[in-house]
Amino acid sequence: MTRRSLLASATAAAAATALAGCTTNGPPQRNRVIEEARPIEQKLGAPVSMYAAVNDGGHAVPAVPFDRIEQRYLRQVVSDPTGERPGTVVVDTSNHFLYVVQRFGRAMRYGVGLGRQGFEWSGNGVIEWKQHWPRWFPPEEMIERRPELDKYRARQVPGTNEWEGGMPAGVTNPLGARALYIYQDGKDTLYRLHGSPEWWSIGKSVSSGCVRLINQDVIDLYDRVAEKSPIVVTSGLRVT
Repeated sequence: MTRRSLLASATAAAAATALAGCTTNGPPQRNRVIEEARPIEQKLGAPVSMYAAVNDGGHAVPAVPFDRIEQRYLRQVVSDPTGERPGTVVVDTSNHFLYVVQRFGRAMRYGVGLGRQGFEWSGNGVIEWKQHWPRWFPPEEMIERRPELDKYRARQVPGTNEWEGGMPAGVTNPLGARALYIYQDGKDTLYRLHGSPEWWSIGKSVSSGCVRLINQDVIDLYDRVAEKSPIVVTSGLRVT
């Protein structure tokens, strides 16, 4: 198994200086099992329940002040504007939306935040694999800029194809509660969908990161999308 190359950004302790990001130079995941999406009741609860505090995998995810986020970026069922077949994930970078296409002309829509990397790739791909509470591996160029991140450097175990290091999973980890990895023609696009503790970045474009969702939303998304699902990234959707 070869080493995966992953994009990244950094998280700082203070919210004002925290950055969202993807991962780079991360180790491969060994002996993965392909996960099927679980059917979920179409009817959504009120935002106060959707964005309430939750304990997930032993991690205490804090509640999100949803009333401070534009309502259009909250999770909701909408008429499908994509024309794609059910099960397809569509990222609309121009409007900061992510859709999971459903049957009968409907789609589940989430607000997303974007960074520089979020605009660097577009086209059709496949969600090759997914991960619960991923570790974060900062890229070499980021470590050069911020030497304090050296402790999270990816290190190959001598004589093996295994890797160690990285920032442990947790609510302050830049990848959040889930990460979905996008491939095209069998190759890593370096494009990620992932959670983030930075709820205030939803609907905005900030300096770093791929496509970030509120942690409660990426947990919901993860369960709706199977590995090997098609994904389309575009800036051409018209949304009313």
